[in-house]
Amino acid sequence: MADIHSVGGYVTAGSLFALGIASWQVLVCLVIGIVLVMFLTNAIAKPSERTGVPYPVMARSVFGVIGANIPALVRGIIAVAWYGVQTYLASSALDMVILKFIPASQALTEVFFLGLNALGWISYAILWVAQAAVFWTGMETIRRFIDWAGPAVYVVMLALTGYLLVEAGGVQAIDLSVHTGEQLGFAESIPVMISAIALVVSYFAGPMLNFGDFSRYARGFGAVKRGNFWGLPVNYLFFSILTVVTASLTVPVYGELITDPIATVQRIDSGFAILLGGLTFVIATVGINIVANFISPAFDFSHVAPKRISWRAGGLIAAIGSVILTPWNWYGNAQAIHYTLDLLGALIGPLFGILIAGYYVVSRQRIVVDDLFSRDSKGHYWFHGGVNPNAVWATVIGGVCSITAVLLTAIAWLATYSWIIGAVVGFASFLILERVRPMIRPVEPGEGVSDGRAPEPQAVVDGTDL
Repeated sequence: MADIHSVGGYVTAGSLFALGIASWQVLVCLVIGIVLVMFLTNAIAKPSERTGVPYPVMARSVFGVIGANIPALVRGIIAVAWYGVQTYLASSALDMVILKFIPASQALTEVFFLGLNALGWISYAILWVAQAAVFWTGMETIRRFIDWAGPAVYVVMLALTGYLLVEAGGVQAIDLSVHTGEQLGFAESIPVMISAIALVVSYFAGPMLNFGDFSRYARGFGAVKRGNFWGLPVNYLFFSILTVVTASLTVPVYGELITDPIATVQRIDSGFAILLGGLTFVIATVGINIVANFISPAFDFSHVAPKRISWRAGGLIAAIGSVILTPWNWYGNAQAIHYTLDLLGALIGPLFGILIAGYYVVSRQRIVVDDLFSRDSKGHYWFHGGVNPNAVWATVIGGVCSITAVLLTAIAWLATYSWIIGAVVGFASFLILERVRPMIRPVEPGEGVSDGRAPEPQAVVDGTDL
């Protein structure tokens, strides 16, 4: 829920209206996309749930004990970019509240530094400190925070939808054919809808790749699947319906389609509504930032140099880097959103495909847990100096293909599919390289089996029984 309930999630869903498809088609794309995300998330969650180790450690079974720093750094750097984006979007909601209750702060919007006005810097700094404070207290506080932060956004979403329904004159005012841009015919809309589905998958590409950071704490794989079912398709369907209905109702109420929830709340002439809406969107966005962009780099950056970088220090590296990137300069419009998602997806896709191929096909779901932490040359995951060259080359091949799809204007239509291209090419190239020059040594059933919670010496975790 925390990954979905945010200003970024609403804006990304709303940006699909700019593709020229009707509201009902936007809803269909959102639902199909999230179902795909659920299946993919379950697939990447299983190895960490069975072994009890986070994403970067699990990557050692494919990339090698040292080579796993490659997928760790890629995911960590991407988390830095997303941390900045989400904090910036949440700060916009805080700007709205400050301007409403402190009119004199309007003067701060006229002073700019590095592309952001002074009020924006103040709001960004407030949220930066608040998020760091929550993260610094540890995982238990984070769990409690997101337990209520995720559902909290429904309070505002339902209230906002109810308000717009009353203002528009009732349910009959809902028009699911509303759109922006050039209206597309049914035949023309099919490829556009497919690209919209791919965009939804790309949006969740980051948290999906390192979902093992969370599934490692699960009671069992059944719990992972149940949680993802309620948290992804069921929850996202409800959220998507509210998003589509709310956006479509802005047409009869305000005379234009508004796909930004903050802009919609700003139109309401009520201080209480602005306070409730603004703060709730802030809380929800802080929730996704902590879950997706603090926990991941905390493990990822610490994995690179565990003696020097602690779990907390890894998260703070992401927070500091987010300011340096100045996300407000490149995430300010629908086109930038699509381009950003495509490029980030291009980097993540190959890693996802390689990890899936390594665990399910090459290793046959059997992992020697102790060897994930061993530099013994006889260990299963030391390879050549601790790096599996097949995984590295597959990452390069998949990355070149997917990034090329994003950058070449001659094939611009492929950009939306960058994550899929990277994942498929990474998956296939890794299997081919492992067949030509095998690096991963299969684990035989007779070597011993553990449930992955408290591994015995030289324990092997077998996930095939699931």
